[in-house]
Amino acid sequence: MGWKPPAAALCSGLLYFFGTGFTPIPALTWLAPLPVLLLAPGVSARSAAAAAFLAGVLGSANNWAHSLHSTDVPLPMALGISAGTAVTLTAAVLLFRALLLRGQPLLAAVAAPAVWTGALYLVALTNPTGVMGTPANSMGDLPVVLQIASVTGFWGVEFVLLLVPAGIAAVAGSTVHRWRTGAAVAVVVIGVLGFGIVRLAGETGPSQRVALIAPNQGHWAVEVGTAEGDRLIQAYAERISALPQGVRLVVLPEGEFGVDDASLPSLVSPLTTAARDRGADVVVGYVRRSGSARLNTALAIPANGGSPVAYVRDQARELVYAAGAGVQICGEVNLARPSRDYAAAGARTLAIPAADEKVNGWQHARVASLRGVENGLGVAWSGRSGALMVSDGTGRIVAEAHTGGEGTFTTVVADLPAGPGATPYTRLGDWFAWLCLVITVAGVCVSVLSSRWKGGRDDSAGVE
Repeated sequence: MGWKPPAAALCSGLLYFFGTGFTPIPALTWLAPLPVLLLAPGVSARSAAAAAFLAGVLGSANNWAHSLHSTDVPLPMALGISAGTAVTLTAAVLLFRALLLRGQPLLAAVAAPAVWTGALYLVALTNPTGVMGTPANSMGDLPVVLQIASVTGFWGVEFVLLLVPAGIAAVAGSTVHRWRTGAAVAVVVIGVLGFGIVRLAGETGPSQRVALIAPNQGHWAVEVGTAEGDRLIQAYAERISALPQGVRLVVLPEGEFGVDDASLPSLVSPLTTAARDRGADVVVGYVRRSGSARLNTALAIPANGGSPVAYVRDQARELVYAAGAGVQICGEVNLARPSRDYAAAGARTLAIPAADEKVNGWQHARVASLRGVENGLGVAWSGRSGALMVSDGTGRIVAEAHTGGEGTFTTVVADLPAGPGATPYTRLGDWFAWLCLVITVAGVCVSVLSSRWKGGRDDSAGVE
């Protein structure tokens, strides 16, 4: 095999390892696939596949240590994600290699990111928990890159991140149409960044003051009716009452309390009083026992003393609002809906109770802000044992804090700008992901037909 495939695999793997994950270095994400893509046309298909697979495994190993102690993503699931990532990267590299060796550098540069993006979309369609932690996540603090999501969904961000290294590798590895390929890729990238600059220059909508409150000592579903539960309710009510004037929306974390039908009023009554006294709608997360079911619920308590409205995760049939913000729950941001449904219905902000593990708080909050970019929605994200974040409809972070400090609670008070509202993506849906699947099929067909026209697979450029 020689030293080149292992070296390329190690380089790509390390770039992915540090360029993605919970504390990514965004610049590395753009470079991560480049070593295995540069290698591919100069070695056999088997060596290229081995290098790509190893790079995918190494790169996605950055969450294994967390998974040893995680209930959200236990180690068997993390290993499965690593295997899927490795297989997808391998498929992208092999199709890139085949098309480049057949004199199709532009199609090679486009097909590789199409394979990656199309595969992620199929996972999102079939996985009830959706997707997060993909390379697009690493761009969470670079909103200029994220704006294309308002047209393509986050699929466009995934595509561009792999298009750049694929374009470089196609130009470097081809002797035909290389400058045409480079120019085409450059036009796309400049267009994406230019669109981002223009969209970020637009004015934000009117703001309303919001407060995010989360405990510094993480817990889950403290039982209402117990001494601990009653103390926590009272502490929240006092904290809400002490908020500064002008706050119109208060968001508490997901799953703060455990209730049944008998104990629910003991939670709702003090928070209703606090909401009325402060003049702010309150969103509180709790787990309601109903027979053998455990219903993950967010309750919107209006400031005017009206009846609270419950939103049940994964079961909501009607959209629920608090101070005009659409209410949804934590893990639902891993899916396109209900964020897209709220935008289509006219919402311009989201209120999201969340419950992350401390180490992945940044990552999941950025998934939420990316959904905001997709649909033109400002986001108020209140994460237990994670991040408290306010972002505008372009993904710019307005305010952020992390739990775990001194005192009972961490509190963020900030002005939440209304996003521009429904975007082309809101209206058109996952059209770009489907386009990626079409490009993938076209790339495979061109590769197969070219091989047949030449009387068999031409791997001469890949003989070591």
